[in-house]
Amino acid sequence: METERRLVRLADGRDIEFLTAGPADGLPLVVHEGTPIGLVLNHRLADAAVARGLQIVQPARPGYEESTPKPGRVVADVVPDVIAVLDAVGAGEFVSIGFSGGGPHTLACAALAPGRCLGSASVAGVAPYHAEGLDFMAGMGPENVEEFVLATRGAEALTPFLDKEAQALRGITGEQVAAALGGLISGADAAVLTGEFAAGVAKGLSGAVRNGIAGWRDDDLAFTAEWGFGLDALSGRAAIWQGDQDNMVPFAHGRWLAAHIPGARVHLEPGAGHVTMTVTAIDRILDDLLDLAGRA
Repeated sequence: METERRLVRLADGRDIEFLTAGPADGLPLVVHEGTPIGLVLNHRLADAAVARGLQIVQPARPGYEESTPKPGRVVADVVPDVIAVLDAVGAGEFVSIGFSGGGPHTLACAALAPGRCLGSASVAGVAPYHAEGLDFMAGMGPENVEEFVLATRGAEALTPFLDKEAQALRGITGEQVAAALGGLISGADAAVLTGEFAAGVAKGLSGAVRNGIAGWRDDDLAFTAEWGFGLDALSGRAAIWQGDQDNMVPFAHGRWLAAHIPGARVHLEPGAGHVTMTVTAIDRILDDLLDLAGRA
């Protein structure tokens, strides 16, 4: 599928790089990729979106690809960046989807841009670090536990760890992805991390650190800080998708979000891992999102 990559200059002088694909006159589907993933088109998502007349609009968060870093950003800061990108392509209303680390960012769009964001879907998305009644790191693979412990200690502690991890991701191939992610990959995830899908994940990981670890670092720091919006603002405009075989973002995160977002559409999927729903459930996810947005 043909894609276009562009830069938009923001009022504060920063640049945001983004890609588009699909019909230019379609309802935009704003895609918030995981942490760390660069500007790579997920072909399974794109095919399902285009089949529904949607235009993919995928911004790179600050620090990824050619998007200018924004140290100290919080999750809520993604919203004006997204609005600037949509203005640049002449779009008004949109729907939003976020995977993993993109989950909080898609929820921010629905909470803080209610006049334009018709609905959001969080797929294997992380819950707030300070969530009452949630042990944030319980059930995570050891790699993520180490990463988040360092994130709570600040940028100086986290940066050397991410610099080392980034070296292993540059030039990674699809055949190497499952092994490279180690304890973060469940059996369910390993089963789908093959062929073209694994190659796309590898390309996304490599692209994320092409220009350094600023985006990855600032994502992690944002996850362990206050998000900058309340979940009550999402009433009736969010869908939560979470699998019970997820070693990156444990099942408890999805259950917590489902219980604390008023009127959430809840899809707790037995047997699903962290990335499996992109392969096995993307049609259902988009159909549900469009129904939520009143655009079925």
